[in-house]
Amino acid sequence: MERKDQIDLFGTTALVIFAFTLAFNQVVIKVTNDGFNPVFAAALRSIIGVAAVAGWMWLRRLPFVFNRRTFGSGILVGLLFCAEFICLYNALDLTTVARASVIFYSMPVWLALAGHFLLPGEGLTRRRMVGLVLAMIGVAWAVSDRQAGEASLLGDVLALGAALGWAGIVLVVRVTPVSELRPEMQLLWQLIVSAVILLAVAPLFGALTREPEAIHYAGIAFQALGVVSAGYLFWFWLMTVYPASAVASFSFLSPVFSVLMGWALLGEQVGLTIWGALALVAVGLVLINRRSRRVPPG
Repeated sequence: MERKDQIDLFGTTALVIFAFTLAFNQVVIKVTNDGFNPVFAAALRSIIGVAAVAGWMWLRRLPFVFNRRTFGSGILVGLLFCAEFICLYNALDLTTVARASVIFYSMPVWLALAGHFLLPGEGLTRRRMVGLVLAMIGVAWAVSDRQAGEASLLGDVLALGAALGWAGIVLVVRVTPVSELRPEMQLLWQLIVSAVILLAVAPLFGALTREPEAIHYAGIAFQALGVVSAGYLFWFWLMTVYPASAVASFSFLSPVFSVLMGWALLGEQVGLTIWGALALVAVGLVLINRRSRRVPPG
């Protein structure tokens, strides 16, 4: 498909579906945690993801690049990927999808704040400052609500840690030699490093399984094949067709869909505080992303 200057109907539909898929993935992680240790589930996802992405690269005859120049930054981005998903999977084990998603999808806030100091040309304009402040107020409001369903301070902190880890991945990809690699290779680095480390540390978080059933195995397969492999690769392809800032602007839909699905599918209690926090975060993300560049999915 040829490069386009603006989002068309196909792009809009694809990005809405992708945002919905990411949101549904939060519900899937929550359900899968009932059958597996959260960190072990994340490890299984990465192991299957390695095979799927490597297979895709082999079929397309894409080069597997493991050289001295990108080795250090590849390891670093993999470590941040580990930290992000240790935090996210445990957050969803402790708190609701709605709460975790509002906090987790605040990632562009922390990226914009760090980018102001670390990334050339990414200074905070007045519009982005307003968006950053609104989103930060939304996150603080969500954390302050201790009466909304499974309110867990540790879960909230872990969700914030996951958002910071995600922002760290974007920064590393932007400013280190790993940026020279194809997106598939960047993703493969993250999956390989995380597969090894998550599998090694999983026993520290308790028994590896929690009487898993068919639905829990299906959840692992969906996360590994539907999101990490096909979903992320499809997103990277969209980035080659449409303007990066336009693609990133759809990020506000994922926390909206997550809150709705937590309420509809899991019966979570979603009070006025969470809806208000969600509105502030969503508006903030729109303002921040009006002129942002590539922001990888979570």
